[in-house]
Amino acid sequence: MKQALVIIFMVFFASGCNDKGSTTDVKPADSSTVSTQMEKLDYPYTLDQPYKDWQPGDKNHALNVMKSLKAYENGDINTCVSAFGDSVELRFDGYRDKLSKDSLIKMFTKSRGELSALKINMGDWESVISKDKKDEYVTLWYREIQTDKKGKTDSLSIVDDLKIVNGKIVELDQKIQHFPAVKKN
Repeated sequence: MKQALVIIFMVFFASGCNDKGSTTDVKPADSSTVSTQMEKLDYPYTLDQPYKDWQPGDKNHALNVMKSLKAYENGDINTCVSAFGDSVELRFDGYRDKLSKDSLIKMFTKSRGELSALKINMGDWESVISKDKKDEYVTLWYREIQTDKKGKTDSLSIVDDLKIVNGKIVELDQKIQHFPAVKKN
């Protein structure tokens, strides 16, 4: 009798574990669901251009951008600039211009030449592409510690947004935050 009860219990237990009817599948929302949900939101600001619905982009673009930044950090301006297109739009604090590659080399050579040391500590990065595949960007978040030729060291928090066209950087938009000087007691 005990064996019959054990067998019945095992059959009952095994069939309970395989019952497909009682499981609930949770499916992640697809992009159309997300878009539909987003369209229902009443945003406090409107965009000048339609929302681009950014998607993860080509990680090789991020790799090339970071190799270019590393070359600049090491003072190798020619390698740095090789990642850029024939002309580049630059946007820095108080500066905006479109430069040829030759002018970019001169500008980067001058700016890097003013530093005796430069160290980049990468915080994060992201490569994105618009849903319509027309725009690609790489964004870098990093801290830059630079020492000028006079020995003054400065630490900057930087966000670079770089537009990529045909694998080349054609736009560099840089935002900088200076950290306050350490107070001495």
